[in-house]
Amino acid sequence: MEKAENAENAEKAEKAVNQGEHHEARDEADGVWSGSWVAERLGVGLAGDDRLTGLLGLALRRNPKRAHLLVSNVLGKHVPQSPSVVYGYGVELGRRVRDLLGDEDARRAVVLGYAETATGLGHSVADGLGLAPYLHSTRRPVAGLAPAGGFEESHSHATSHLLLPEDPALLTGDGPLVLVDDEFSTGNTVLNTVRDLHARYPRRRYVVVALVDMRSAADAGRLEEFAREIGARVDLVAAASGTVRLPEGVLEKGQELVARYESDSAAPGDRSAAAPSWPVAQFPAPLEGVADTPLSGARGTARTAPTGPHPDDDGTAPHTTRIDLHWPAGLPDGGRHGFTPAHRKRLEDALPAMARRLADALPAHARRVHILGFEELMYAPLRLAHELERMTGLEVRYSTTTRSPVLAVDDPGYAIRTRLRFPAHDNPADGPGERYAYNVAGAGFDAVVAVVDSAGDTPALHAPDGLLARLAAHTPRVLLAVIPSHAPERPSMLPEPLRGPAFSSYAPEEVGWLLQDLSDVTLEAPTEEREEAIQSGGAHYAESLPVEYQPSEQYQELFHAALEDSAARIAQAAGVVTETVLAERSPRPVLVSLARAGTPVGILMRRWAQHRHGLDLPHYAVSIVRGRGIDANALRWLAEHHDPRDVVFVDGWTGKGAITRELAQALEEFEKSDGVSGFSPEIAVLADPGSCVRTYGTREDFLIPSACLNSTVSGLISRTVLRADLVGPHDFHGAKFYRELAGTDVSVAFLDAVAARFPEVADAACAQAKELLATDRSPTWEGWAAVERISEEYGIHDVNLVKPGVGETTRVMLRRVPWKVLARAGAGSDLDHVRLLAEQRGVPVEEVDQLPYTCVGLIHPRYTRGATGADGKAVTL
Repeated sequence: MEKAENAENAEKAEKAVNQGEHHEARDEADGVWSGSWVAERLGVGLAGDDRLTGLLGLALRRNPKRAHLLVSNVLGKHVPQSPSVVYGYGVELGRRVRDLLGDEDARRAVVLGYAETATGLGHSVADGLGLAPYLHSTRRPVAGLAPAGGFEESHSHATSHLLLPEDPALLTGDGPLVLVDDEFSTGNTVLNTVRDLHARYPRRRYVVVALVDMRSAADAGRLEEFAREIGARVDLVAAASGTVRLPEGVLEKGQELVARYESDSAAPGDRSAAAPSWPVAQFPAPLEGVADTPLSGARGTARTAPTGPHPDDDGTAPHTTRIDLHWPAGLPDGGRHGFTPAHRKRLEDALPAMARRLADALPAHARRVHILGFEELMYAPLRLAHELERMTGLEVRYSTTTRSPVLAVDDPGYAIRTRLRFPAHDNPADGPGERYAYNVAGAGFDAVVAVVDSAGDTPALHAPDGLLARLAAHTPRVLLAVIPSHAPERPSMLPEPLRGPAFSSYAPEEVGWLLQDLSDVTLEAPTEEREEAIQSGGAHYAESLPVEYQPSEQYQELFHAALEDSAARIAQAAGVVTETVLAERSPRPVLVSLARAGTPVGILMRRWAQHRHGLDLPHYAVSIVRGRGIDANALRWLAEHHDPRDVVFVDGWTGKGAITRELAQALEEFEKSDGVSGFSPEIAVLADPGSCVRTYGTREDFLIPSACLNSTVSGLISRTVLRADLVGPHDFHGAKFYRELAGTDVSVAFLDAVAARFPEVADAACAQAKELLATDRSPTWEGWAAVERISEEYGIHDVNLVKPGVGETTRVMLRRVPWKVLARAGAGSDLDHVRLLAEQRGVPVEEVDQLPYTCVGLIHPRYTRGATGADGKAVTL
């Protein structure tokens, strides 16, 4: 069956390459190269294959990075062309790739095209390859769909590309990756792509495909060197090759030329009331199987254009005929989220009927028809145009709209003769802007069929200054075909976040817990038993819970006194870290606290954003476990509901930086396993005494009252639990809700006390944040160095048993078996609660000079049951 289908597809492809119409119309300008205007004025030239001047023209663009634009005559983007020629070039390149790889590797390959220009070319290459799925990059994000990768196109007007496969496994195989672009100029885009993907999905082989290879000798050497560096084979397949000669100062001269022409209010590129006298392009000897006679009419045959308003004048479009193509349900509109060989078969079967509906809707007199695609939507319009051409014998031309701003000059030696400008009509993520259709106005088309996806079928498309109105000024009939935008569905098997009051004493809008409720499970074990099991390797600390410490009346008084003393300082630190996040990370961040110490801080940051900026930021709490990493299912839930690039992980404070390192490693592993990128490992903390992060409210080591207690200052939630018999592969990590401790709960009281001080510290916090943003905040990791030194000096030889900082020392006193406390000489009230706990547990407090922290808690290094204190005697709490 597969061989029969492949043979059928090959036969169709063969017809496609030979189906081009070759009109021999000529005029007095025949033989003029469509790059001569630029070449004469800027000295830009093409050197290499004789076919280059047929494949390429030149234009100028409004781009500060590169003045000239290589305009392809066979791509179907800027220059209207016979669809059989456009499709034929892509199919033939795909055949050459299949011959290069062989059927076995071709079946294991993935074809990747570049947005927006090469989406149709890449898909056509995949058709020629015949056996491989196709994906193209996109600049259109999808809410809840996490990118599987991304890269930058440095010279482009819109640089960021996203890879959004519906099936993340599409990019995880080790078969060849075939990368398709219209031109291979410096190689930077390909290098950026391969570097990004190879780090996560290493492959042994890459094939780069382009219509033209225009690299310099130096750039060619870079690709070969890069291939050796990553230990992979990189092949290149192109229709033609050469180089672009760029004289010194060409960028500045080009910008001056663009500015001069565009300053003229009657710039010919925006005016097409009079028909241009267009030459017939001289094309190269084609690829094997491609028509071997000159392809005239590539930029239109000289005709009398219908008169109408200036292309940039407002005007109401006449009635537009809408065509229902009966696009097959569930068939993707292109390769934005992946297009498989099975999808290809469905499209092939449906094309004849869709083309017939299109033909039936055309005016009876129409002989010359233009099919106009829409930015990244190049392939579906191309296939419709090609099928219409094959079926009817009409003179069909094909091109697409584009984001790329190019100067138009009505001269036979210039590649872009006319330009239609109109506003974007698909609500783009990067905001409104101009879009363009080139060489359509004045080309004498009897009808233009605009093919858009449903995301682009908006009021802006139909507005008086929209695309349809612009087209109506230059053709007797405009038709509209809308293809349903494919919306990937990745149903989550994960539950929604837990919220108060059912889970935690926090208000439901304050935080959503990406945890499972284990409140009915007995998880607590005596502190001494837990410590012995942990240090002996018999159990992990996250497999059980310590018995919740019940503070004495004296200890509670210390907490409230500390809160009164430090509320303003905490409020200012919360303001500083929030302002830093808003300025540097995202204007609308998704706060994700590391449960549980990070949760009160995340809520304070959320409250600051509301107080100062009126923002209602989403906030979640997730589990991270030292030695086990972050909850991967929580990351999957976040990636399904938010853009990972907006996620900011939040913690209370840093000690030696172990969790900072844990998070970075866990996110790297998650990218490799799930193909989801974008999560930043950079944690935002209230206090960073260990100098482990860049985003912090302060680097002072002071008493944060939320560190004094356990669940009763953290929404009555336990620390998190990860145990194989309780947490399955599709479960969130667990935690308990201690409802029975509601009588001593101060969680909301702590938040309210700090938030009440926001107004008085707001100006100081904003000023401090501004100062910090202008300084070098690179981590020095001095805390880690101090911990290593202490570990050796005290004969512990295990940094995990050294807990630096007031917060970590408090945790040692409340949860672990402490050995001793090191206190900085002269430390004041910040250590009152630590001294009280040490007294209750019989733990010595040793004052130390030049300690980088206010205090350091040491866990008993050789603990066995009964040796709970420094003297080896059991101490009752």
